[in-house]
Amino acid sequence: MNLLKVADQMNHHPVTFSADMTLETAVDKLTDAGQLGGPVIDKNRKVVGFLSEQDCLARMLLSSYHDQVSAHVSDVMRTEVLTVKPYTGIIDLAQQMLGAKPKIYPVVDDNGVLLGVISRTDVLRAIDQELHSHYRAVS
Repeated sequence: MNLLKVADQMNHHPVTFSADMTLETAVDKLTDAGQLGGPVIDKNRKVVGFLSEQDCLARMLLSSYHDQVSAHVSDVMRTEVLTVKPYTGIIDLAQQMLGAKPKIYPVVDDNGVLLGVISRTDVLRAIDQELHSHYRAVS
């Protein structure tokens, strides 16, 4: 199971955002993609933040109470982002996920350029499939 790598399980085409995108546009992208959040990238595809449904919901509620004008992704995104490398082992990432709470991790190369994302569901599915293959081999 140590041979399973993030690169083999990640979503290579995640929903992404730019910092200057309106929050309304970002929410539309999130809901259309059915993703819980996604990386905010610059013009060179480097990860500069992360936007989650929770971040959007909090800002939209605040705006509805105060009749505020539209916000931008940069107003609500998190700038401290936990990322993983494509060569990280799935088991190592699963152990990291037990301590850290993000549900989705941007996968970046050694220069910080976005390659994809991997979610807890992806990790769980990979481990489950690997365990099932061992059960079949033993039976």
